[in-house]
Amino acid sequence: MRLGVFTPLLSQLPLETVLTKLKTLDIHTVELATGSYPGSAHCDLGMLEDAAALENFKALLAKHEFSISALSCHSNPLHPDPAQAGAAQEVNRKTILLAEKLGVSTVVDFSGCPGDQPGAKAPNWVTCPWPPEYLDVLAWQWDKVVEPYWVERARLAADHGIRIAIEMHPGFVVYSPETMLRLRSIAGPAIGCNYDPSHMFWQGIDPIAAIRVLGDAIFHVHAKDTQMYPTNLTRTGVLDTKPYTDERNRGWIFRTCGYGHGAEWWKEFVSTLRMFGYDDVLSIEHEDSLLSPDEGLSRAAQFLNEIVLKEQPAAAWWV
Repeated sequence: MRLGVFTPLLSQLPLETVLTKLKTLDIHTVELATGSYPGSAHCDLGMLEDAAALENFKALLAKHEFSISALSCHSNPLHPDPAQAGAAQEVNRKTILLAEKLGVSTVVDFSGCPGDQPGAKAPNWVTCPWPPEYLDVLAWQWDKVVEPYWVERARLAADHGIRIAIEMHPGFVVYSPETMLRLRSIAGPAIGCNYDPSHMFWQGIDPIAAIRVLGDAIFHVHAKDTQMYPTNLTRTGVLDTKPYTDERNRGWIFRTCGYGHGAEWWKEFVSTLRMFGYDDVLSIEHEDSLLSPDEGLSRAAQFLNEIVLKEQPAAAWWV
């Protein structure tokens, strides 16, 4: 297992400066955003139509001895506004094609969330089974919007040798291991997950136990922590809509790895991932509102590098 970094936290810097900076942290793998919510500061989809730019991009990565763990285009491809859905779907399509040209096997996205009916103006995330019309909405979403899009998109990805890693995120139809596996059962093995434990913590899902549920559906992993504030949770519950910067009053906030849970927890997390077949990249994602990007990145890298190195399996004497 090795560390990587999801680079939007350094979007103000050119890619070559980012690579130089990451090498000082003993990191040689990046996850690059191609558009939609995280932007495209370090990976321009225009390279699909510009062979020279594509070769220069590959040469830059080779010069600094970097690999790409995934191309990411987090978006809402099921948005009820056709213009927004169409833009997200096109970024996803181009990202799949660019990943193929770069020899990258994984594209990260959200599942998306439709509206409640044809012609809706905004997404409608269903969170409870009653009153009964909510279940009618949920059935319509999956049958008429989710399934048709993701079956087709999984087929496109598979045709190009790409896996799509869906990040389970509340607000979208795939937000839990159960909903992740439901989509995978519908769309097939080209669909799996980008596993971010921070989103499990605040939903009350044990992220380590969930690895055992997801198994080989884990395609890519984000390294991000969450800190819970029980005193505030008594008032807010986990569905806390206050801004992330209102740290004093929220029930939970995202934290740099090690600030929500200590080394013992992260060692078990890494070990359980390996036990269930994932021995690839932990991609650091910084969304800690209490630490600057530089602080969060350097502290996460120092914390996780020691854990990953210590958790490397030794050769067995009996082999």
